[in-house]
Amino acid sequence: MLGQKKCLLLSLLLLFALLPLVSPAPQVPCYFIFGDSLVDNGNNNDIASLARANYLPYGIDFPSGPTGRFSNGLTTVDVIVEIIASFYQNFAAELLGFDDYIPPYANTRGQALLGGANFASAAAGIREETGAQLGGRISFGGQLQNYIQAVQQIVQILGDEDTAANYLSKCIFSVGMGSNDYLNNYFMPVVYSTSRQYTPAQYGDVLIEQYSQQIRTLYDNGARKVAVIGVGQVGCSPNELAQQSSDGVTCVETMNSAIQLFNNRLINLVNQFNNLDGAHFTFINGFGIFQDIISHPAANGLTVTNRGCCGVGRNNGQITCLPEQTPCANRKEYLFWDAFHPTEAGNILIGRRSYRAQSSSDAYPMDLQHLAQI
Repeated sequence: MLGQKKCLLLSLLLLFALLPLVSPAPQVPCYFIFGDSLVDNGNNNDIASLARANYLPYGIDFPSGPTGRFSNGLTTVDVIVEIIASFYQNFAAELLGFDDYIPPYANTRGQALLGGANFASAAAGIREETGAQLGGRISFGGQLQNYIQAVQQIVQILGDEDTAANYLSKCIFSVGMGSNDYLNNYFMPVVYSTSRQYTPAQYGDVLIEQYSQQIRTLYDNGARKVAVIGVGQVGCSPNELAQQSSDGVTCVETMNSAIQLFNNRLINLVNQFNNLDGAHFTFINGFGIFQDIISHPAANGLTVTNRGCCGVGRNNGQITCLPEQTPCANRKEYLFWDAFHPTEAGNILIGRRSYRAQSSSDAYPMDLQHLAQI
């Protein structure tokens, strides 16, 4: 009897010793990213475009240096990947398929696509012509075509469409488009005619109509857990402050109010998509999160919210960060890295609140943490 107890005790001890090696169900198997320069991590590197960031001092604080990220370090989606991975601590990254940050689609094919891919392209917009003055870029329509090609590869790898559809239904998709449709289209009347064709309200409607069709394409090709990221306060960027703000501090209300018309329509769009079979869509309030950070910089560890850490001219925002330029030393205290894009410090704040809402207004109807757990 005593021997049996010893055997049982040894068996239990062995079981507990092996528990850390047992793999829990992954939170998500893959992450697919669509967007513009806020999350582009290298898709524009080999494109003939002015919208590129594969040179120092971009990436000065990123482990592997310049990659094409428009920041000194991490982007918001990098932060989200880190948070998701750390959910399972020691064994999280490999279980989730995230051996590293989600790679750019330009460098990703075959088996690697099972972990997801980043399709984002700097200067891209919902409208095809958006960002044309900057040269090459992959519009949202082009990103969707690349995704469809990726899905075809996933079907081949997994064996059939049903298996692939089931797999993709567990993945997270994030879509953040629209910034350039204002910055590099509507509010650039010398180059584009949209501001003469449409009032801000009409333009918001036109964008939403096209965006809805594009996101439906994503749904029709397997996306079920989708975070739609609202456009941020572009009117508070160093570039807009440098050009249009009388004191270099007050945000450009004409731009921000137009963007809010678009964001309000996005919430309705999310509600509509949630009526589709198996759909779980959510809206991340990038505008509101940004507004709160700007309104309470000290509480967020920031001291400078109206200037770029790297750039030229008024607010370091008239010309963006130049090759080999020396950036500010106290980068963790700056919200903006260059004329348009947040620093890693800013991206960490935004990414964390996108994943786990700090305020009830940060996400609707749920944050990314809850979306991942569905």
